[in-house]
Amino acid sequence: MVYDINNIFAKILRREIPNTTIFEDEFVLAFHDITPAKKIHGIIIPKGAYVDYTDFMQNANAEEIAGFHNGIITTIKALNLTQNGYRLITNIGEHGGQEVPHLHFHILGGEVVGELTE
Repeated sequence: MVYDINNIFAKILRREIPNTTIFEDEFVLAFHDITPAKKIHGIIIPKGAYVDYTDFMQNANAEEIAGFHNGIITTIKALNLTQNGYRLITNIGEHGGQEVPHLHFHILGGEVVGELTE
């Protein structure tokens, strides 16, 4: 998969598409999914142009990596999910079900998420 500068998350980062922000800093943007799969469904993306987690871990610098992972936990705390739990998912490539060629994690919670299917 090749990074597409016109993917939906790149457009959100450029403020071409609005979002409901949960958390933002110099490394990440976290926002509510517009079609939530669970009661709470956040999306967290790095501000850099990385296709997936492999691309990110191989090409991001140490500050970006630490900042992104800190942004994930900050978002989880902002959503008040630490006590009852949550599911953190990233899809990578065709076999992993990735639809947008920009690294992103889904944070699901606020209710029982259930078993993984498929």
